[in-house]
Formats: sequence, structure tokens, C-alpha cells
Amino acid sequence: MNSHLPNRLLAFFGVIALIATLFSPEALATHEGEGATLFLEPSSSLAIVGDTFQVSVFLDTGQHTINTIDAKLKFPSDKLQVVSPSVGKSIIGIWTAPPSFNNTTGELHFQGGIPSPGINTSKGLISTITFRVRSVGTASISFLGESKILLNDGFGTDILTNTRGSSHRLSLPLPQGPIVTSPTHPNQEEWYRTRTATLQWVSPLGFIEGYSYVLNNEPIDESDEISEGTGAEISYKNLPDGFHYFHIKALRNGNWGGTTHFAIKIDSTAPADFNINILPEAKTTSRFPILNFDTTDALSGISHYELRIVPLNKGVDEASERTDDGFFIEAQTRYIAEVELGEYDVLVRAYDNAGNFTESAKRMEIITPLLTFSKNGVGVLNRFVIPWWLVILLALILIALLLYLSILAVKLHRRAHMDRTQGALNDPVIKRRLEELQRQKQKYNSIREKIAAFLLIASISALALPWTRPVNAEEVISLPPPIITTVPLSIANDQLFYVGGQTDVADSQVIIFLQNVQDGQVTSQTVQSDQKGDWFYAYQQPLISGSYLLWAQGKVGSELSPPSPQKEISVSKTAFQLGASRLSFETLYLFITVILFGVVVLLGSYAGYHFFHSRRKRRELMREVQEAEDVIKDGFKTLHEDISAELDIIHRAKLGKALSAQEEDRERRLLEDLAEIEQFVNKEFHDVKLRSRRA
Repeated sequence: MNSHLPNRLLAFFGVIALIATLFSPEALATHEGEGATLFLEPSSSLAIVGDTFQVSVFLDTGQHTINTIDAKLKFPSDKLQVVSPSVGKSIIGIWTAPPSFNNTTGELHFQGGIPSPGINTSKGLISTITFRVRSVGTASISFLGESKILLNDGFGTDILTNTRGSSHRLSLPLPQGPIVTSPTHPNQEEWYRTRTATLQWVSPLGFIEGYSYVLNNEPIDESDEISEGTGAEISYKNLPDGFHYFHIKALRNGNWGGTTHFAIKIDSTAPADFNINILPEAKTTSRFPILNFDTTDALSGISHYELRIVPLNKGVDEASERTDDGFFIEAQTRYIAEVELGEYDVLVRAYDNAGNFTESAKRMEIITPLLTFSKNGVGVLNRFVIPWWLVILLALILIALLLYLSILAVKLHRRAHMDRTQGALNDPVIKRRLEELQRQKQKYNSIREKIAAFLLIASISALALPWTRPVNAEEVISLPPPIITTVPLSIANDQLFYVGGQTDVADSQVIIFLQNVQDGQVTSQTVQSDQKGDWFYAYQQPLISGSYLLWAQGKVGSELSPPSPQKEISVSKTAFQLGASRLSFETLYLFITVILFGVVVLLGSYAGYHFFHSRRKRRELMREVQEAEDVIKDGFKTLHEDISAELDIIHRAKLGKALSAQEEDRERRLLEDLAEIEQFVNKEFHDVKLRSRRA
């Protein structure tokens, strides 16, 4: 048997080496790189609205043998419609289900198998799809992530690693009549937010007797044969959102010529409202917060997002990602900001493909962490770092101090117990000190009531803000006024105020007016709008608390626009302000929290101390009461025995002879004394027990 051991070891290590070779990273990478590929041909094409075109679905198995195909495709249903998928020629031998499509959701599904031994091909045709073009634009056809290609290995291994879709440009038929252009909607494949469409045309045939034209929602249509005149321009106002098609033909020598089709795409509706989600929180210690935002647009779709992070504290620069012109920057739906400590307003604009935008804002605050831990030590408020050796030393000193205080407390407790046993409360020095303490408490309570009344009056006075009525200014000038779209959600007198908006005149001046309602003082600032008409200004100094009126005017050369509608801005106070020094509410809340915590600890300690000692004193008092009761009972028993003995003597004398009047009177007084003593002793017992319960 020992002779077979080397052979067995050799076989064992051979299997291990084979497994290591098969599952090595190089082998796995080679296996992954040779996966199957689904692709479409042609990859791009040009198609005319109303016509049909074909797209073929192919499979490259990557030198593997496969037996199952599950392909799912996505196409834009507003631009394309499936006429029919062809299965007459296909590598699929057994269709698990007939090819299906949905022209509402824009989906196609092919599912089938190849009988054993499967197939290994570099370009196997799965199906040919016929599409009909519905509207102009660009249509992308792609494979969905649920698509699968299963290996013929008995385990159903999915080896699909690559997919390639196709893109098709869709346009109207070439002009057969007049050449049409539009100064308002020049590109037929783009979306515009202007609802007034102006169309112009010219005929290349020379003299024209008239034109017939119509605007409707049909991509391919013919106008009637009634002349609309020889005019070469028309404007349509207040057009609804969506697709519009202009059809025109010319009359020459009594005959109507061919028709030209022109597409107009209008989207005047802004994207849906959305929220900004700040991670980990809107108030955080992280200097790299994550901003998440996303929205949708019903017609033209979302084009891009623009973002701006506005600092609200003086001396804090804007995020390092800001552009040189100070306006918004383009950002993705997940944006990682890099900011310093302070308060910020995050402004995000979502633009659709027609240029409409929706703006969302959220307040963000980056605060200083109380403690931070690193290999160098413990950081305190990001101001200084305590080395670890010093932290450990301080901890040991604190433990030693607590041990010392515990020992001292035990000694004091024992001393207090001895003083109580010796009747320390009856000591005249302690009584005098207690009386002095009571007087100080009464004096303290009086001062505290006066301070509370003063703070109540001061709070009521601080909440009484003056107000005034807005001043309206009317001036009719041809230049349209700018629109104010961006103001802070809330502002305090320790934060920087900002304002932004839009104007119809690009690269023009915008004058921002701010009037203090209390004193009527008006200040103005001038900014320049950008090429899109956007403008923005951030004040360099915080505003004084109070109410303000805000409006703006446009300026081109020496011409001024009418004032924009006024907005009332309220600048709230910080907690306290003394000259240039300000105390924020956050700092005030921190101080109050620390004071309240200290008061709670002191009151809890004070109450616990008195509770503990009251219970101890009650137990001692009950013990003294019990001892007193025993002593009194013994005294009462002795007194009762004495009186009984004396009555017995009188009774015996009474049996031997009749008692004299003096002896009968003595017997009566003794019985009365005995009853009075019993009543007095019982009353004393009851009073002592009642006092002990109250104590």
C-alpha cells in the first residue's frame, strides 16, 4: 500500500493545479472577454416620416456553443412603431413564445432555443424588424439588461457580456414645394419653448399665383386647393405643447405643385418639481456632503442640471467648483460638494430640451464636530488636538480624583452619621447656619423672580417688529422688467443675503433695489446678466434685522425698464447682538443646554442627597420612637403595677372593714389617675408615630 502513496499524492497535486489553472484570474478574464454579443444592423440610418425601414438582430456567440436566446429591445414609441418582426429566417429553431411587441411601451421580446448540439456562430440572424417612422427626431434602439444568452453546458450559464444598439435620424420628406424656414423654430429636430411660431417660405419656381397651407398634428398631410394668397409669411400664436406640422404647396400656371412639410416642436412647460436630498443630513459635520436630485419632463425630456452653492456667512468662499462668471455650473444628479464650515443655500435648476427650467432650493449647514479622533489624538472643535498620551494621562488623573472624592464622601458620610447619633441637629452652630441658609434661599428666590420678569419683558419687546406698507412705483417703458426667481428661504442678520432671476434681454444690466421699511433707506446694486438672461448677486455684508422691500429694474444703455413686482423680505434677529458681536441661536441653545444640564445634575444630586438622608433619618427616628415606646411601656407597666398594688391594699382593707369617706375618696382618685395615665400614654404613642411618618 505504501508504494501507491506517491502516485496518489501526484494525482492529488495534479488536480489542484488543474483547478487553479481553470479558475485563475487570467482564465476568468479570458472567459469573460469571449462572452456572447447581441447587436443590431444597420447601426445608423436616415429615415423619412411615414416610411418604413428594417433593423436586423444578430448574435455573436464568442466561439461558444449556446442553446437559448432571450433578447429584449427598447425603442421610442413616440417616434417609431413596429410593423412586424420577421421570423422566416432565424437561427432560433424552437420558439418558446412567438415574438411579441408593444407599441405603447416601446418593447420587443424574442425568446427561443436551438436544438442540440446548439450553435456556434459569429453573426447569426435572430430576426428582422420592420419599423414605421411616426415623427421627426433621433430614435435609439437598444437591448434591455434582462437579455440573456445561455451556454449549452447543462447549467444554463448566461454568457451575454456585450450589446450594441442602433441610432436612426428621422426627418420629413424632402421639400416638393416652397422652401420653408422659421425664425422662431429654425431646427425641426429641436424643441422650443416659444408658443408663437412664425413661418416664412419662398418658391424656387419664380412667379406664383398663390399658396395653400395648413398647420395640424399630422406629419404627412395635404392642404386643400384653395389659395391663401401670395403672402410669404404667417404667424401662429398660443400654440399648445406638442408636435405641429406645417404643410404648404404653390399654385403656378393653374396647377398645384408638390407639398413641403415642416415640423414644429413646442414645450413651454417646465420640468416637474423636485426635492434635493442631502446626505448624510442637511445639517452635518461632513465637508463633502452628497447632493441627490432628479426629476422628469413630460415632452422634451431633461437636458441637464445646473447647481450653485451660495454661502450665507461672511468670510466663507463659495464652493471651489464655482465658475469664473459666478453663475450656475452644470452637474449630474449625484453631486459631491466640497465646502467649508458655515451655512449654504443649495440651488438646483433642472432644464428640459426646450430651455424651460424648474428651480429647487434647500438650506445646508456644515457644523464643527465636537470631537474628532485620529492617530495624532483627539481634536476638539477642530481648533486644537490633544495628543493621545495627554488624553490617557488626563483620564488617569480624573480616575484618581474620582477615587479620592469617593473616599472623602465615605468619610463625610460616617462623620455625618456620628453627628446624627449625637444629636447634631440640636447643635446651636448648625441651627444658626441653617437659619442663615434659609435667609439666603429667600433672598435668592426674590432675585430670581425679578430676573424672570425682566427677561419676559425683554422677550416681548424684541418680538414687536415694526411694519410698513409697500410702496408701489409705476413706470411704463417698452423694456420688459426683470423677474426675481431666487431669494433665500430664510435669512438672519448674521447671514449673507442673495438674489437672482432672469431678464428677457441677454447681456444687459439689472439694478437691484433694497429698501429698509423701518427708515425708508434704499440701496441699489448693479449686476450683468449672462447670455441666457440669468443674473445673480450676493451681498458682501449681512443685513440689519427688520423688513425690506426688494425689486429690480433692467437697463439697456440709458433706457430703464419698469420696476419688477416687489417682494417683502424679513431678516430675523440672531439671539443677541452687541455692537459688531453676534451670538447665534445655535450658540445660545448650546449655552442653555449646558446650563440646564448642569441645573438638572445639581437638582438631581440635591434631591438624591436629601432623599437618601431623609430615609436614613426616618429609620433612625423610628428606631428612637420604638425605644421610647418600650421605655414608656415599661414606665406605664411599673406605674400600673404600683397603682394596682395600692388599690389591692385598699380593697383588702375594704373587705376587713368599711372604708371611711376619706379612704373611698382616695380609691376614687386613684382609679381616675390610672385611667388618665393610660389615656395620656396612648395619646403620646399616637403623636410620636404620626410625627415619625411626617418626618
